[in-house]
Amino acid sequence: MVANMLSVAGADHIITMDLHASQIQGFFDIPVDNLYAEPAVLKWIKENIPEWRNSIIVSPDAGGAKRVTSIADRLNVEFALIHKERKKANEVAAMVLVGDVKDRIAILVDDMADTCGTICHAAEKLVDAGATKVYAILTHGIFSGPAISRINTANFEAVVVTNTIPQEKHMKECPKIQCIDVSMMFAEAVRRTHNGESVSYLFSNVPY
Repeated sequence: MVANMLSVAGADHIITMDLHASQIQGFFDIPVDNLYAEPAVLKWIKENIPEWRNSIIVSPDAGGAKRVTSIADRLNVEFALIHKERKKANEVAAMVLVGDVKDRIAILVDDMADTCGTICHAAEKLVDAGATKVYAILTHGIFSGPAISRINTANFEAVVVTNTIPQEKHMKECPKIQCIDVSMMFAEAVRRTHNGESVSYLFSNVPY
């Protein structure tokens, strides 16, 4: 319905970032370019985590395995994942860590975080398993309900989000939250689309 409304309102091209399911592109009858936060995430890791070569990229659920393996491959480090069995929505049951994080920096990567129950549980699990530091990198930081207080009490060095959702208020309430500015990626995608150039360059490169 939202896709139809955007089309009817006059949109003739859609640019998104890290869609939760890439199949969403199929809802539109107009061209969709789904950008990835991955190039900006790789840049942030290399510039802000001095010991990144001794890191392990972790997915907080099995669904994000493809995302973490891609980042781990490009950094040439190992990856792990946490398998969880949900009882009901937003309530996490058992969590099982697959992979060895002992004496490593664990970097949790996900496309979005809402109430942050999953990533905070995951951080606890990683510390229990011997990780020296835990970072979380999330594309869309929704942070609803108890999210901010959970992050403040969790074992994170930093929780890194992009500004696909405004983060100024969250950053004031939680010093652990850091922001990656993706406005340049969208600006370059718009420029390339307007000039009829390929947008695919942005899937693996940062334009700044």
